Amino acid sequence: MPAVIFAVILGTIVGLVIHLGKWFNKGALLMQRPITKMIPTENLGISKDEFMSLMVTATVLFCASGTGIYGALDEGMSGDITILVSKSILDFFTAAIFAASLGYAVSIIAIPQFIIFVILFFLARFILPYTNSTMILDFKACGGFLMLATGFRIVKLKMFPIAEMIPAMILVMPLSWLWGNVILNFIH
Repeated sequence: MPAVIFAVILGTIVGLVIHLGKWFNKGALLMQRPITKMIPTENLGISKDEFMSLMVTATVLFCASGTGIYGALDEGMSGDITILVSKSILDFFTAAIFAASLGYAVSIIAIPQFIIFVILFFLARFILPYTNSTMILDFKACGGFLMLATGFRIVKLKMFPIAEMIPAMILVMPLSWLWGNVILNFIH
């Protein structure tokens, strides 16, 4: 567990220092510009700026959530689809809510979401041979922390910086290896 705690703390610091949330928003904005040109907003009853803002929010929520990133990596490593199935059920209802304002444009977000999650799935397959069971368990625990933080944010109990916490998912395995193979040897 110490490696997971270090990963969450260091990963969040890295995310905050490089303003990762702003980068996700910029990326979503770039993806949504062509969509807003193709889809008329006059019939939706909202301004073009409001449409763009809602599309960026939806894109970040669907494509860059800790649950989705963790779920795709976890499925690639273990074959366990339960996180992605849970996310898809939640996304279905969330998309219906966004569709009330955005219309059918919200369905286009599935394209970048699919691309991102497939890349993460195959990346996990590439990483798997270099891991051990402790590293995978620490990865899952780190993903659990991000999912818990996401839940707190959804119910507005505590507004954790979820996008900025995502680097923890990258750091947890190297820190887990370092903890198990180097630091524990000094402690014992």
